[in-house]
Amino acid sequence: MEIVNRGNVSPFITKDTSITREILSPANSSLHNQSLAEAIVVSGKATEEHYHIETEEIYYIIQGGGLMMVGDEKREVNVGDGIVIKPGMKHKIWNTSNSDLVFLCCCSPAYTHEDTVVLE
Repeated sequence: MEIVNRGNVSPFITKDTSITREILSPANSSLHNQSLAEAIVVSGKATEEHYHIETEEIYYIIQGGGLMMVGDEKREVNVGDGIVIKPGMKHKIWNTSNSDLVFLCCCSPAYTHEDTVVLE
C-alpha cells in the first residue's frame, strides 16, 4: 500500500502559475498513467491560459470560488464542482473569492511541464 500525505509534498509553481502540490504522481509513487495534485490560486489572481497536448484533466473545487474558462465558455465554479478539461482545450481559472481558491487536479497521463502549452 502506498500513502503520500499532502503535508509531506513540497509545493512548486506550474507553467500556468498555480501553486501546486503533486500528492500522487510518477515522481513519488508507483503510478505511471495519472497524477493527483492540489492547486492554489490566491485571491484576485488567475492561472495563465493554457492547454495540454495529451493530458485529460479534472478540476474539483474544494475551497473558494472562481470563474472557469474551458474553450470559449466561461462559468462560475464553487466548492463541490467538478470540471472536465479534454486534451487540447484551452482553459484558465480566476479566483473571484476573498480566500484562496483550492482545487484538486486529476491528470491522465500525469502532469508534465512539457505537455503544457501556455497561450498568454
